Amino acid sequence: MRSASSGGARFGDLGRRAGRRSSSPGKIAVVPEEASVRSIDVVIIGAGAAGLMCAMTAAERGRRVLLLDSSNKPGKKILMSGGGRCNFTNMYAEPENYHSQHPNPQFCKSAMARYTQWDFIAMVSEWGIPYHEKKLGQLFCDDRAKDILNMLLGKCERAGVELHVRTKVHGIDPVDGGGYALDTDLGAVRAESVVIATGGLSIPTLGSTGFGMDVARAFGHTVLPTRAGLVPFTVTDHDLSDLCNELSGTSIDCTASCNGQSFRENLLFTHRGLSGPAILQISSFWNPGDTVEINLLPDRDALQWLQQERASRPNTELRTLLADVFTKKTALLMEHYWFGSKPMKQFTPGELSDVASRLSAWQFVPAGTEGYRTAEVMLGGVDTREVSSKTFESLKSPGLYFIGEVLDLTGHLGGFNFQWAWASGHAAAQVV
Repeated sequence: MRSASSGGARFGDLGRRAGRRSSSPGKIAVVPEEASVRSIDVVIIGAGAAGLMCAMTAAERGRRVLLLDSSNKPGKKILMSGGGRCNFTNMYAEPENYHSQHPNPQFCKSAMARYTQWDFIAMVSEWGIPYHEKKLGQLFCDDRAKDILNMLLGKCERAGVELHVRTKVHGIDPVDGGGYALDTDLGAVRAESVVIATGGLSIPTLGSTGFGMDVARAFGHTVLPTRAGLVPFTVTDHDLSDLCNELSGTSIDCTASCNGQSFRENLLFTHRGLSGPAILQISSFWNPGDTVEINLLPDRDALQWLQQERASRPNTELRTLLADVFTKKTALLMEHYWFGSKPMKQFTPGELSDVASRLSAWQFVPAGTEGYRTAEVMLGGVDTREVSSKTFESLKSPGLYFIGEVLDLTGHLGGFNFQWAWASGHAAAQVV
């Protein structure tokens, strides 16, 4: 795999170039065959998980592949994922673990059936990367996320992929007779196929931009509204904000629910609000103004438990009872902000019911989320109804492909989004 760097010119010509095309439907740009125009089979824009998988697989088929990325190194999200150990897939990855803003439940089935989690696990094992299941089918590297990136880069190198970082694409035009002409920092390139694997808008410090969606719009695609997903909630309610601040760093097993969806995972209090796997999961189903419900005692009937404790320990203070289940600090703060404390025998049936309701059906309305800055994924993106579910080819522009996070399809937390990157990249690579 040959790698080079080019200076970063500003993106700006793409919209104008493709805009000429959209203003004159059906008009194809004629690009003269010049010695200075380099011809290649496949140009893949974006050297993240999906782009690397697509490049590797297409090159193994004998295709000449040029892989471009505007950032200074490939696979940045791979490196930072899973706390630096990369939650690279999930043993229970199924189509039911994915959702779209515009429901299209059949879209991911073909790709995921043809390249499963077991296929990727087999490659990881063949490469000799040690891994383990953390919980709920989530697979992590034993050592470091870089092992996964090195595997992908190594297989790209063996297959002859040409990788260029710090390289931007300024224009993409369809050409007479098929294929595309690209204006890049490397110069003019002519390609039979162009694959957009630029990811979404999450974690902009890693170099994410709206480039892929700009390309989609320029070629007539619908881009559904985007927002941050798998992201912590922020709170502004005074009492809740104070509680979160004082409990910052405390984790509690719970079930989080919103809009008919529920997830059993940990909740984490932070200085800004609420995080942890349960909150990240439910955030993808939350809309501004919606109420989130938290069950802090998911393994027991709260009211029945309190009634039994009142009968057997009537002189015990509520905070002492709560400290048997939560940390002492958590129990004291719950007492302060929510309940007050007195011996169990002094709680009336109505008061006990209110305590049980707060513990098992605590409701709050988040002020918002932390946004793309900390979001693991982007919700929304290129409308999947306008992309082939088998090949990932645009149904509007033959030879143009969209894979990975740029599409309006998002997985649950726990390795599902990486599996989508592997599956969609592999599917497109079979035909480009």
